[in-house]
Amino acid sequence: MKHRPPAQVTDDDARLFREAIGEVKPLEPVAAPPAAPRPEPRAHMFEADEAAVPGELLDMAFDPTLLEVGEELSYLRDGYSPKLLRQLKRGQFSVQDDIDLHQMNAAAAQACIADFLAEAKQRGIRCVRIVHGKGLRSRSTGPVLKALTDRMLRRRDDVVAFASARPMQGGTGAVVVLLKG
Repeated sequence: MKHRPPAQVTDDDARLFREAIGEVKPLEPVAAPPAAPRPEPRAHMFEADEAAVPGELLDMAFDPTLLEVGEELSYLRDGYSPKLLRQLKRGQFSVQDDIDLHQMNAAAAQACIADFLAEAKQRGIRCVRIVHGKGLRSRSTGPVLKALTDRMLRRRDDVVAFASARPMQGGTGAVVVLLKG
């Protein structure tokens, strides 16, 4: 198949075309229709997590009632008033930011906590919440992320105090952390 160059349009051809078409009226621009509203976000992982709990409670290798004894976390750095810890436990500090460690392994959670606290310090945030979960899926090893969070926070110089959250903030599945100002 040979490739032919396009035929040249002569002035006569252009005139005949304009006469055949007639007067041309440009169309007014039309605005695009508005985008369809996006559906409300759903917490699919939370729903799946909640749906899986009843079956996992029956399959536990340890007694979850043992978690009830001594499961609350609390810590106050030396040199600070015990009143500060009482205020924290009573929810008298406003949580300014939070992070959820659910579905993370220990290494990811450790890095995430370090980054989160560094960012909070940079932003001048004084009170944060870390949701570590209750460890109900940790089998016989107990609450892995909860223990990791406890150890990490006790070792950090920028942590003044922390305590298990109030029930409406996550209860023993979260800690509220007071950072140095």
